[in-house]
Amino acid sequence: MTTAEFLEFMNSGKQVTAESKVHRIMHKLSQEAIRITMEINSRYHTPEEINDLMSELVGEPVKVGLFPPFYTDCGKNIHLGKGVFINAGCKFQDQGGIYIGAVH
Repeated sequence: MTTAEFLEFMNSGKQVTAESKVHRIMHKLSQEAIRITMEINSRYHTPEEINDLMSELVGEPVKVGLFPPFYTDCGKNIHLGKGVFINAGCKFQDQGGIYIGAVH
């Protein structure tokens, strides 16, 4: 199952069952999100580095402001418009999708 197929399934509102393909990719993406957010939260990064890490996390180029710490359970279903600011301590539960700002 591709990430695109996973997002399509999650956005459909269907139930995820244990040990399914969807469940396995959900776990994989969650582990990736933990790795990236731990990198964001563990030391100082320039704004450019933050944008690179957030782009990796969400799977598309972003240009945002972010004050760590930041947490998310998936990352790939976050859609951020240009110039969005995320303040310190935010936690996103994005498996169902989060859209902030003018997203194209």
